[in-house]
Amino acid sequence: MAKRRRKLNKDFEKKIYSSKKDVELVLAKIYDIDDEDIQKDYFSSFNKVVFLFDQLKDDYESIGFNKDSEKLMANYQNSFNLFESEFEI
Repeated sequence: MAKRRRKLNKDFEKKIYSSKKDVELVLAKIYDIDDEDIQKDYFSSFNKVVFLFDQLKDDYESIGFNKDSEKLMANYQNSFNLFESEFEI
């Protein structure tokens, strides 16, 4: 049986790329925090955002654009927005 090709979506790929840059920027800012305790707090809170982004990216890379893609993106964005509202970065 032939393997199905994954469905691609250029607009969704742009959102993933933009999200990747946002995650990298926040991580860089967290690494710049001098106080080790504060840095640990930020890392532990941001881990959920990173996990959701990795889940989103891995799903798209392995399956492609599917019915769950928008839900995964919404979960990631909500988590990122919650982090931004709770922590000044």
